[in-house]
Amino acid sequence: MCRPMNYLPIFVATTRQHIVVVGEGQMAEAKCRGALKCSARVTLFAAHPTVAMREWERQEQVTLLTRPADPADFAGVRLVYAASEDDACNERVAGWARAAGALVNVLDRPEQCDFITPAIVDRDPVVVAIGTEGAAPVLARQIKADVEALLPSQLGRLATAARNFRDRVSQRLAAGRPRRKFWNAFFASASGSSRLNDEALKSSLDELLDEHARDEAPVGEVAFVGAGPGDPELLTIKARRVIHEADVVVYDRLVSAEILDLARKEAKYIAVGKKGFGAAVSQSDINAHLVAEASRGLMVVRLKGGDPGVFGRLDEELAVLHEAGIATSVVPGITTAAAAAATLEVSLTRRARNSSVTLLTAHDAEGFAEHHWQQLARTGQALAVYMGRRTAAFLQGRLLMHGARADTPVTCIENVSRHDQRAFVSDLSSFTGDLDAARFDGPLMILVGIAARTGAAELRVVAESEVALIKEVAHVAG
Repeated sequence: MCRPMNYLPIFVATTRQHIVVVGEGQMAEAKCRGALKCSARVTLFAAHPTVAMREWERQEQVTLLTRPADPADFAGVRLVYAASEDDACNERVAGWARAAGALVNVLDRPEQCDFITPAIVDRDPVVVAIGTEGAAPVLARQIKADVEALLPSQLGRLATAARNFRDRVSQRLAAGRPRRKFWNAFFASASGSSRLNDEALKSSLDELLDEHARDEAPVGEVAFVGAGPGDPELLTIKARRVIHEADVVVYDRLVSAEILDLARKEAKYIAVGKKGFGAAVSQSDINAHLVAEASRGLMVVRLKGGDPGVFGRLDEELAVLHEAGIATSVVPGITTAAAAAATLEVSLTRRARNSSVTLLTAHDAEGFAEHHWQQLARTGQALAVYMGRRTAAFLQGRLLMHGARADTPVTCIENVSRHDQRAFVSDLSSFTGDLDAARFDGPLMILVGIAARTGAAELRVVAESEVALIKEVAHVAG
């Protein structure tokens, strides 16, 4: 799960509002420069004003007061910058401002700030704000420079044209996909449009709107998208684009919050999580959601952990949609077995070790899943076992019963590819006990016949020390 933000990025209305800056020197001057970019009335308290401050006063951009501020000065103020080099002064100012209902920014004290001012890329009316929650302002400025290089100087002019045209688009195109399709088309051609004069730009918008108004009503569709094992950087480029286009996102329990964040905030989110031998949304309910949302003409993304075609019941959902006459597409994803091997820096197959690998699950809709265990237990066969936490003992017993070697290496990886991934290397005879002791509770991948290559010894030592400690604590408690 993502760390909660300490600051919510918002844009505060400043028209007919009052901002106060209290402080001296360059830092107070910097706060003033930011405040002067907006339409608020600005008052500056500075006992020794800089040349720039005097010039702002001369141009009537600020009200400059050289006396100390007092509590009465903060009545009706929206934002206050306490920018003195004297911490005690800043504390007094912050107390008075908050008592008057204002939001306060305290110089070099992020923990005392109600708000922080981000680095800004200004392409009026397009504004990009970059913040690091006060942790690394130099980094924010570096990012600002990169973003400025990416955004054309004429971007603000195009945004202004779009703003002036919004009412016409709203009158002629239905909300949702038709309008997004129009604006996507307009901004996709923005580089060419930026060279047009205002009259030609308006004419091009009119032509584009006429073209889109002639389009038929949007037809619903469902895209099955592989979300991979959890790391958003493992998504394909196509998966990212399709997720962003979704009107509705129907997602599994294993889809990470970071990946869900890639969808539009105004999209509809429907959780249909399942957990082995636990609470689950029925497959019939999932099918009903997909048909109902797509039948409304919406773009539905069915987001599945890993790859949709690996233990994702893809065929069942496709069959229902095809029977309902709904268009479908499939965007593959990185399956967890491949990602698990990658994190361990091993391959799933290797000459002289195993010439094949079998993907399997030890439970199905009826409970424990039976397989051709004798064939699976043969030498040279590697197994990638999905959803194996509650069936680990069953898996172990069946393999040993059908001739698998007790010293066959087994690697267990929890939360594959995520920041909280954990793993240990064991063997077939003892991995279930180690699994219980390690208390793995997240999504689990069990690789039978495969051990970590890089750092395998260290991985095992760490795991064994943790397991030993947990067993010792349990013994003492018992």
